[in-house]
Amino acid sequence: MAKYEYTKHAYDMFMVRNINEMWVNDAIDNPERIEAKEDGTVHYIKRVIEFGGRYLRVVVNQDSDTKKIVTLFFDRKLGGKL
Repeated sequence: MAKYEYTKHAYDMFMVRNINEMWVNDAIDNPERIEAKEDGTVHYIKRVIEFGGRYLRVVVNQDSDTKKIVTLFFDRKLGGKL
């Protein structure tokens, strides 16, 4: 995985939601879907089998010199389908 930093919010969500860092790295390195947004963020989406097959969404700000993970969460809207 390339060098990424967590924003304070992302780090807090990482801890509160008990998301494994390996899942975050895997979502960024091997996403099942990538969504580029107009606000300059890129959303990396990956199913996490170890977490009931739910989809992890990792939002990264690509516009900064050091890519920053803005937030991360299990996307309930995707449910079990991509």
